[in-house]
Amino acid sequence: MHKIVFIRHGESLWNLENRFTGWTDVDLTEKGMEEAHAAGALLRCEGLSFDVAFTSLLKRSLKTAWIILEELDELWIPMEHSWKLNERHYGSLQGLNKAETVAKYGEDQVLLWRRSYSGAPLPLEPDDKRSPINDPRYAFLSKEELPLTESLEDTVKRVVPYWKENILPALHAGKKIIVVAHGNTIRAFMKHLDQISEEEISQINIPTGVPLVYELSDEFQPLRHYYLGDQEKILASINAVAAQTSLK
Repeated sequence: MHKIVFIRHGESLWNLENRFTGWTDVDLTEKGMEEAHAAGALLRCEGLSFDVAFTSLLKRSLKTAWIILEELDELWIPMEHSWKLNERHYGSLQGLNKAETVAKYGEDQVLLWRRSYSGAPLPLEPDDKRSPINDPRYAFLSKEELPLTESLEDTVKRVVPYWKENILPALHAGKKIIVVAHGNTIRAFMKHLDQISEEEISQINIPTGVPLVYELSDEFQPLRHYYLGDQEKILASINAVAAQTSLK
């Protein structure tokens, strides 16, 4: 049996402010750093260690990974960073308060943008300051490759090839892996691994800073997955994520 750990970054400044974040490079809050330290300590207590870490190019993911590895005394292991593990690009919604957006467009429309499989928010204009086109970390990508908005389906289309081309070969090589990413990229991994339907995946919410362990067979097929930690607190965190765009 093999194990791989996925973890969404700790709480970010825009998580705290209930804003759509996407590719905007916001930092962790103090709580987010505490979540990362707690996740690292929990992994250590469970006897889990790693040979390689995979992260996105966004600082909330990178800092969470650094803190976790520091807790494990494994800052020395290789870290692979990729834009393909970035959060889903929320287009013109990036930076907007979720509750205010619901008040303006209606809960059904925002839920469609936020949780439907193929629905994407309105795209950014190419000259919008929020566009990744002029960000030096993406200079190696063509304008055609850089998204101005994405659906979860679009996110899956970049995450699954990365799994097959980068992460799965490392598993085959016997590496112990942690992936520190984002809510929607982890949802994309879950959809692929567990063959979750488009309807079912819309109901899945990922809490910040909680290790999600996948146990895989010798053929690298998922056997089961579970969150580490206090299950009541984890459920409360999941429900809080789900309620971010509710006016009730």
